[in-house]
Amino acid sequence: MDIKEAFGARVKELRLQKKIKLSQEQLAADAGIDRTYMTSVENGKRNISIVNQEKIINALGVTLSKFFDSEIFNKKSRTSKSSSKRKQVNSNL
Repeated sequence: MDIKEAFGARVKELRLQKKIKLSQEQLAADAGIDRTYMTSVENGKRNISIVNQEKIINALGVTLSKFFDSEIFNKKSRTSKSSSKRKQVNSNL
């Protein structure tokens, strides 16, 4: 799972955890972004800017530290494609 997928998975996890579950449409409206953009974020398809990260995290009603305090972001549990490529390049040297 790369960082875009991890971010999207965490957004979805928190969106569905709320006492009153938020739809993607409602979360997008609360964050001031388009619903289709929110869908692509949750699906790990967007290289989301830090500004939009902050908008989404604020709309979820959590702090940055709470958002990123998750096993989803544990480096051992996710593999970056670029990290894999670096290892392959370094092993070929």
